[in-house]
Amino acid sequence: MSGGRRKRTLTADEVSLWSHVTRHIEPIRAKAPKIEAPAPPAEPVIEVKAPPPPPKFTKPPKFEAPAPPPPVKPPAHPPIPPLAPLERRLRQRLSRGAQPIDSVIDLHGKRQDEAHEALRRFIIGAHAMGYAVILVVTGKGASGPNDQGMFEERGVLRRTVPHWLRMPDMRPYVIGFEPAAQHHGGSGALYVRIRRKRGGGGS
Repeated sequence: MSGGRRKRTLTADEVSLWSHVTRHIEPIRAKAPKIEAPAPPAEPVIEVKAPPPPPKFTKPPKFEAPAPPPPVKPPAHPPIPPLAPLERRLRQRLSRGAQPIDSVIDLHGKRQDEAHEALRRFIIGAHAMGYAVILVVTGKGASGPNDQGMFEERGVLRRTVPHWLRMPDMRPYVIGFEPAAQHHGGSGALYVRIRRKRGGGGS
């Protein structure tokens, strides 16, 4: 006997049986992986808003012109104090030299405009200083026909200075005035009493 194993052959009945079995068997086929197509991107949803309702027609407000402001009343100015003559006792004291004269202004040699401005400044300054009585020298003016040229301006000042002292802009500062005594200039000079400042305790 040989050493190799002898291959067995199938019998006719075995071949017939195998053929019968394999006839009803289908071979297993590998299925290809199913590839799914990507879903298409979702379309954006566009929200269509309904148009807003038309605004309701409202009647425009009635225009009324603003009321005019009340008239502004101008500030009331204090009444202009009247001029008063010098008291008799003060006049006597001035004539005797017992009442001192606080200051003197001499308008000799000044033109009318210069004299007026100098007098106004002098009186306002005297009021600020608290003076009581000042002396204003005007000059006596012309004494005769031959003196008209030399003393014409002094004669004008003698007439116009009292007028200036009576003007409204001088009333807050001047109480009154009178011709001076002879030793102070007589009719060519004036005693002028100055009003005290408010709160000064005098008139």
